[in-house]
Amino acid sequence: MNEEAKSLPNAPIGMFDSGVGGISVLREAVRLLPNERFIFYGDTKHAPYGTKSKENVLALSRNVVKELLNLGVKAIVIACNTATSAAAADLRREYPSLPIIAMEPALKPASMLHQDGVVLSLATPGTIAGEKYAHLYALYGKGVISLPCPGLMEFVERGELSGPALNTYFDGLFAPYAKEKVEAVVLGCTHYSFLKKSIAAYFPCVPLLDGNEGTVRQLRRRLEAQGLLAPKDEKGGVELLSSGGEEPIARMKALLDADL
Repeated sequence: MNEEAKSLPNAPIGMFDSGVGGISVLREAVRLLPNERFIFYGDTKHAPYGTKSKENVLALSRNVVKELLNLGVKAIVIACNTATSAAAADLRREYPSLPIIAMEPALKPASMLHQDGVVLSLATPGTIAGEKYAHLYALYGKGVISLPCPGLMEFVERGELSGPALNTYFDGLFAPYAKEKVEAVVLGCTHYSFLKKSIAAYFPCVPLLDGNEGTVRQLRRRLEAQGLLAPKDEKGGVELLSSGGEEPIARMKALLDADL
């Protein structure tokens, strides 16, 4: 790791996800931290993480973090709920001086909306099976129905944010809860933030909650506490990288600029 580069306020911030979904976090980061430079790495060659073992996701996350550190980043954002569950604790032990900010499903804010109905929590099987989710559920899981969604993130990876196939998927996922009073829907995967319009069609006027803004605000707090915020006259920017070649980078650019 390049300790000198990491200690500089004008060094970039590294952010990674199993694929393109973490672009939803990057969008918030660019909005809230316009003076920062970001290097986003989508591990599209190995996506999805959500159906892999914890050990496999940890190994993949370690490799991505090493690549980002070799590029001189000053902080890491794990823009993937599955990688957070599988790897965040280990990475923090391995890099104790490095700010590592991680995602978590928005069960806490959802719990504030719960009254006498239910909260639907959508996430990958890997996230729901993880210790992080179990801890959050123990604290804020009253009224929460956890829905594992294998295959859903792949719609976003393909750029398929609406259409008959996606509707058929949601028809099957949501049909058992058609008569429930749904008070909130938690989007527990960064990919799902790009599907808000399609999900909202099933739950009109129901809040759809993700952890993107909260994660970026925590990033800002950590950078400020360690004197690593970029100077206000610094020109921000984004560099997009992918383990899967140029095609995923084109999809990342489209999502970064999309009107959602």
